[in-house]
Amino acid sequence: MESVAEIGVFGGSGFYSLLEHPHEQWIETPYGLPSDSVHLGDIAGRRVAFLPRHGRDHRFPPHTINYRANIYAMKSLGVKWILGPTASGSLAKAYKPGSMVVCDQVVDRTWGRKDTFYDGPRTTHVSFADPYCPTLRPIAVAALRSLDIETHERGTVVVVQGPRFSTRAESKWFQAQGWEVINMTQYPECYLARELEMCYVNVSLVTDYDVGLEGVPPVSHVEVIEVFKRNNERIRKAIGTIVEAIPVDADCSCRHALETARL
Repeated sequence: MESVAEIGVFGGSGFYSLLEHPHEQWIETPYGLPSDSVHLGDIAGRRVAFLPRHGRDHRFPPHTINYRANIYAMKSLGVKWILGPTASGSLAKAYKPGSMVVCDQVVDRTWGRKDTFYDGPRTTHVSFADPYCPTLRPIAVAALRSLDIETHERGTVVVVQGPRFSTRAESKWFQAQGWEVINMTQYPECYLARELEMCYVNVSLVTDYDVGLEGVPPVSHVEVIEVFKRNNERIRKAIGTIVEAIPVDADCSCRHALETARL
């Protein structure tokens, strides 16, 4: 398959302006249509495919996103490296709003989502001990710090079903486990990328403290979006810097995920 793009980015519609000379393409997959058309263009001389995971008008809440179609669409374009920036809540005082986290672990608390490409007849067990790409993570950390962004080089993201936010009791429980950030979209997005042997990294923008932290008032979706919009330029610069630093021809253990996954 000829590669149409080297790098894929999932994010909000505000990232469209990142691309130089973009054109739009709808992609049909065996799993249905992705959240929106894919925009293809250039960033720092690299060919990039961009797809808004919620759709450009944010019509898909987290639990209804067709994650399999989104990931498959990227794979069909020849994408090998995926950046998955997200808005996240903080479960730890040290992870302040406005800071960014390059997560190294994920905890799945979702249910009912289509989270595998391998429903049989050949059983496939993909190792997911280390969910995020070991090649992309240090690149992302270095890129963020080069922009003087307060950066946490590791953190566990707990993924909740949504669309509702957590209760105070749930949030306190997550905090008690030592998990650092909370989000609604990282699973199964990051895992499906591994099943298709694609490298994936998450950069979580901390938008707020979650309600389990003492004295924190309930957060609204409007407030989360406003914080994300205020930080949009910083995130766009970060994505551009990461894209420029990716060694697109490098090998990585993510590319060999299926070698030990089948009998």
